[in-house]
Amino acid sequence: MTSRKMRVSGAMRSAAIVTLSLCAMASANAAGSTSDDAAFMKENDAAMTKMMSDMDIKPTGNVDRDFVAMMQPHHQAAIEMAEAELRYGHNEQLRQIATQIISQQRSEIVAMGQAVGASAPGSNAASNPSADQSEQSRPEVSHKNPKMDGPPGS
Repeated sequence: MTSRKMRVSGAMRSAAIVTLSLCAMASANAAGSTSDDAAFMKENDAAMTKMMSDMDIKPTGNVDRDFVAMMQPHHQAAIEMAEAELRYGHNEQLRQIATQIISQQRSEIVAMGQAVGASAPGSNAASNPSADQSEQSRPEVSHKNPKMDGPPGS
């Protein structure tokens, strides 16, 4: 493993440790809170613990696949945390943000899988070697947001 990869891996682990520590402190504070608070924290702790376990991958030698293998559980944890906000939260603005997070993170999980030739969970296209196309053979995708860029032709 190169020193750059070790630094990135170490930085990710450090960030995860800080996040888990904050969750643990919040869980300790929730002990005297309502049952909704305790349930919310328990669900978030479970999501974070699973994420950390699932992100602990063995490098494959393919940075793109390794990135996706770590980011998909990260996004899934965000979905689970947002779902907990919808179950227990009361702030309407945060509930709307949580709904957006769920939609965006699900889309990004699918997009990342497609980018490395994997398919949706449950199908076997990931084992198709032709699905792992080179970057040059993929069609270009526009990342413009029509709401931000105005109507076509303007």
